[in-house]
Amino acid sequence: MADFLQRELHSEYELRYYILDRTQFDESFHELGDYVPDELGGEPGGGTILRSLVQIDNLGAQRHLADPNPEAGGRSEDLSKRLSRFYKRNLNQRRDDHTALKALFESEQALNVHLDGVFKPMLDRLAKLGYPGINNPKLKIMSALDPAHVMSQDARVHYQIGDDDVAATLPDSYNGLGFKNLIYMVVEILDAQAKWAAMEDRPPLHLIFVEEPEAHLHAQLQQVFIRNVLDLVKIEDDRDSIFSSQMVITTHSPHILYERGFRPIRYFRRKKIGDEQLTEVLNLSAFYQNQSDDRDFLERYLKLTHCDLFFSDAAILVEGNVERLLLPVMIRKVAKSLRSACLCILEVGGAFGHRFQALIEFLGLTTLIITDIDSVALVDPEGDGANDDEVEEFEVPTDSGEDAGMDGEIDGLGKAGEQVAPAPKKKYGKACLPAEPGAATSNQTLIKWLPGKLTVEELRAASDAEKTHELKDGAKVRVAYQIERAVTWQGSTEALCGRTLEEDFGLENPEWSQAVASKQLGLIVKGETAGPAALAKGLHEKVSRKAFDKTKFALAVLTEDEGSWHVPAYIRDGLVWLKDEVRIELEPVLPVAALIAEDSALGGGRE
Repeated sequence: MADFLQRELHSEYELRYYILDRTQFDESFHELGDYVPDELGGEPGGGTILRSLVQIDNLGAQRHLADPNPEAGGRSEDLSKRLSRFYKRNLNQRRDDHTALKALFESEQALNVHLDGVFKPMLDRLAKLGYPGINNPKLKIMSALDPAHVMSQDARVHYQIGDDDVAATLPDSYNGLGFKNLIYMVVEILDAQAKWAAMEDRPPLHLIFVEEPEAHLHAQLQQVFIRNVLDLVKIEDDRDSIFSSQMVITTHSPHILYERGFRPIRYFRRKKIGDEQLTEVLNLSAFYQNQSDDRDFLERYLKLTHCDLFFSDAAILVEGNVERLLLPVMIRKVAKSLRSACLCILEVGGAFGHRFQALIEFLGLTTLIITDIDSVALVDPEGDGANDDEVEEFEVPTDSGEDAGMDGEIDGLGKAGEQVAPAPKKKYGKACLPAEPGAATSNQTLIKWLPGKLTVEELRAASDAEKTHELKDGAKVRVAYQIERAVTWQGSTEALCGRTLEEDFGLENPEWSQAVASKQLGLIVKGETAGPAALAKGLHEKVSRKAFDKTKFALAVLTEDEGSWHVPAYIRDGLVWLKDEVRIELEPVLPVAALIAEDSALGGGRE
């Protein structure tokens, strides 16, 4: 089918052009009702009309600045040749430059004298052979310094280092590909703009496509380019007129997104429906308009951390710096195939993880949330303990049957009778062990996103289905937090889990973490610990102290042999789930030994 279409597409299909009525679309450019646009036919034709409105120029990604091979079939393109073309196209703007023409004339006369001296011996020898004869004209070698060919034949681009008289110069081939690429793009854009500005019947819109401008550019230069490129295409005479230039840039660079924010982004998301591969284009400006509560936070956060979320196969939202440091090692231990996936690891914390829900669901990005259970004992806000420095405030959704009770809004209705979301309740809690009766969680991600539970008992009982949310087109979001499992210590076994990663790590590796050789971890509990429950309590008190350095703990784990410790159960289960959702490395259908045996049975002889 592909071969057939390549040969016959133009003969089998025709282009038709239609006029779209803006009033028939909503703010997100979705059609209203069964709208049928009017076809643009007749003379001079839709294509001609479209070309009279929009001039399109394209700067492809394959700029071949690094290919010096003359046999590459014209693919080699050094900067000097490109500048020569630019000069020739714009030569008519310089024909009245008398200073330049005079310099060329004087150079031509001096070159003629030089050529006479160089070629005279050869011409004298030629005369001895009978040419030129009596009736033949004499040969005279003269220069032809045509201004249209000066740049291409007799001029080269050099880079100057320094500004004084002893400044060093280097040919353009000696400079880096990034700088050459930047100059090349600027020349191409200016050249395209000059051609558009010189058109007799100039289309009002000049649309310039630039493919992957980040090639060979370091991060800072990428940001400088995208920050200033629109100023590059401004024409002073076009201000306050119908003429304007726009740019469409395709990129895989998070540094370019860093400079532009959400609104200009059109996100191309691949999806598979059955055996069919499709691409859906998502307009991030629509997300920006509809998510006023979290959009500013998300935009600032992603600009400060990771814009590579838009280029990843999957995202992992982690609690803090410790998880971010240890996660690559944990992936190598329990989900090795994920090393071949493009993962974006975001350090968001349990208090802010839920604010990524709208963006993750909008992008349809498979995501694993690794967070802490953050168990707390609820405290009466009117009691004596409410003012304790260790008491933390958190929000829980208001029950739907309760009144909002604020500013005259009752039963979830606003002053104008509009349905409004009731204000969340404030709760207060003090950190405690997850095993404590009546414990709740203060983790906003667990309360407001997944699995949407408040008490630790509910979190323990949550099923895999409750911890997982399926997005569109098969993408999923899964939360992983500390789970109870058998912990053996001092001859006793109990079902326990830690409140944080550090506590749970100590319970997952009791013998190793309490050994004197592992003192640098900072998890050794002093005194007698009669059993697993006493160890869990000691670890909780140890980790809760202000003197405990979590980053030092993570770095200490990284210095140890990977085979000496085990990944906490909740992280292991989450990574295994993600490995199954993001399949990158394909297992062979048959073992190698079976393939060799099959080859032998067929007679062998193949390499």
